[in-house]
Amino acid sequence: MATIEIACRDVSMVFATSAQPVQALAHVSLEVERGDFVSLIGPSGCGKSTLLRLIADVLQPTAGSIEVRGGPAMRARLAREFGFVFQHPGLLRWRTARANVSLPLEVGGWGRRHVPPHRPDDLLSLVGLQGFEHAYPRQLSGGMQQRVSIARALVTGPPILLMDEPFGALDEITRDHLNQELLRIWAATGTTILFVTHSIPEAVYLSSRVFVFTPRPGRVLEQVKIELPSPRAPAIKDTPEFVKHTAALRRALAQGG
Repeated sequence: MATIEIACRDVSMVFATSAQPVQALAHVSLEVERGDFVSLIGPSGCGKSTLLRLIADVLQPTAGSIEVRGGPAMRARLAREFGFVFQHPGLLRWRTARANVSLPLEVGGWGRRHVPPHRPDDLLSLVGLQGFEHAYPRQLSGGMQQRVSIARALVTGPPILLMDEPFGALDEITRDHLNQELLRIWAATGTTILFVTHSIPEAVYLSSRVFVFTPRPGRVLEQVKIELPSPRAPAIKDTPEFVKHTAALRRALAQGG
């Protein structure tokens, strides 16, 4: 029986503004199983990124509840059970790739209390950056910087990786390559991944399941199961099965308006 890693039950979120309250999410319910790769897709402003921040306990929901690994989201945050990857890598320009990956270990006091679960050099090798340990961000391409960001998010060994459009700013060729790399990393680590994207092909290629959101206030309109074989190679994007899944997501998005 599958273990539920993340459970959102009737979650709503309203932001207070100087003009009037803005409802970002309305009655969102979804579950993510342990070890799953789940994507959230929907129009801009529908609350996908907000939901990630609620799950990470950065924001508190106006209504509803969120459980992470069987307990409150706050407990998971304090236990450092999340890794977060944003659209911008957010690397410190005065630190090398190795030093950027090491930062969460330094902030969290790893080494003084217990042995870190991963060595930064091992993770840089995992994301394909062996030999670039001493490079500074200015010496790395955008795609390489994002790889450093992924390695940094994994260095404390979090069971859950939250990814907010991490490849949205990259060119299509680099994005396709990093999609393939991410699937390889997912297979190697067994991490549960919740991934926000605006790209239908990206959602289909990466995911086991995709939740389609309506325009604001965001609601779950449909859950689409991606029934494609794994491991997935880029050539699968040219198959009728892949096209069938992308068409299903487009229909769902059109239904949501």
